[in-house]
Amino acid sequence: MKAMILDAPGGLDRLRQVDRPDPGAPGPGMIRVRLHATSLNYHDYGVVTGRMPTEDGRIPMADGAGIVEAVGEGVRDFMAGDAVVSCFFPDWQEGPPRIGDFSRVPGDGIDGYACELVVGPATAFTRAPKGYSHAEAATITTAGLTAWRSLVVDGGLKAGDRVLVLGTGGVSIWALQIARMMGAQVAVTSSSDEKLERARSLGAAHMINYRTHPEWGKLVHDWAGGGVDHVIEVGGPGTLAQSIDAVRIGGHIGLIGVLTGFAGDVPTATLMSKQARLQGLIVGSRRMQMEFVRALDEATFRPVIDRSFALDELADAFRYQESGDHFGKIAVTF
Repeated sequence: MKAMILDAPGGLDRLRQVDRPDPGAPGPGMIRVRLHATSLNYHDYGVVTGRMPTEDGRIPMADGAGIVEAVGEGVRDFMAGDAVVSCFFPDWQEGPPRIGDFSRVPGDGIDGYACELVVGPATAFTRAPKGYSHAEAATITTAGLTAWRSLVVDGGLKAGDRVLVLGTGGVSIWALQIARMMGAQVAVTSSSDEKLERARSLGAAHMINYRTHPEWGKLVHDWAGGGVDHVIEVGGPGTLAQSIDAVRIGGHIGLIGVLTGFAGDVPTATLMSKQARLQGLIVGSRRMQMEFVRALDEATFRPVIDRSFALDELADAFRYQESGDHFGKIAVTF
């Protein structure tokens, strides 16, 4: 089978395509999946560029979508022909968070899904949403589930809430679409007026160019009439102060990303006066993903895929991600 591997110490020029042995028939509790798509996440970028070191020869990519070709003894959840997607934390089945590292995350601590075939535990997959293409399904397992957990599972999103999403990347656009599906109003920030107009076409109610308005937190606070209920915070230390300004008293900030760095000052007095909940999170459990898929089965929208690449173009896909020109998700299909 064809697979992309990463030679240590990492770097886009160290991604290469190889032929790997067929993984064979599934054993008890396992399934064999013919993979057809993956999608790019900031975590994957950290791995392939060497910022998050992994083993030499690692198959990257945390997201995988495809078709079950065979099931092992004892598997009851799937049968041959089912469309499935992977789980970011294959060992976190349900309940509160129990994992604080990436040692068992596909594409990082273990081999991922930039390959044509995989045999793994049935519990490391869920079924894909009905009618989704493989590329669309591959976007739910990291970015989509992160947005779902922050807004719905942790945030208790309800109709009429006000939500702020930062930027127009994969998690943020998923959050915009989920919030609209749930009847919430959404504000979006971006440095691109063109991207803000695209966000408007997806249902965003308030658009702010953060380069034109660097104190955007107050603008969002005033738009929401006293602050938003939820913030999807993907920037980290460079944007957190503005997000705290934007949130309402008693609101919820989901700290999801570190695009502006790994450490920095936090305006603790303002956060305390807001009595807001600042919660760090990394994706979610298999149970959360199953519930997310059930919701998507009833939804009328589809995930936004900016562009798709072939498997042997994986490095080019990451270079496109580096450019920051994308809106929504970037997929790789094979």
